[in-house]
Amino acid sequence: MYARVGNRADAEDLTTDVFLAALRPLRVSASAPEVRAYLFATARTALAAHWQRIQRHPITTLDEGHLELMPAPAEPGPAARARVERILAALSGRHRRILELRFLCSCSLKEAAAELGVTVANAKVLQRRALRQACEVDARS
Repeated sequence: MYARVGNRADAEDLTTDVFLAALRPLRVSASAPEVRAYLFATARTALAAHWQRIQRHPITTLDEGHLELMPAPAEPGPAARARVERILAALSGRHRRILELRFLCSCSLKEAAAELGVTVANAKVLQRRALRQACEVDARS
């Protein structure tokens, strides 16, 4: 995976995704070559999905003129605030902080990384893992 994505953190996340995806449907009676072939096919699929996610989102910039066309965001209600507070309270310190900086304080990745004292790449990984953990917390409740 590392040779394909060039980023250790993404490679670790993709490897985890492959094993989680392959674990349930894998037969206990499968031979070693069958397991290897199944893991390879699952890894190929995970890698293809990763690159599709990465390359489908065009990188664009907005100038000040575009901001006038955007409606003001709606103020969240008390139920939404309570849900956010509950989810954030269940996260570890760094995961909670990266989400607060990125989504509640509207910091850029670069600003959030500087605040946390990590690299931008590390901040991306923290954010991805924090969002994944937040989804799990929300699904449990």
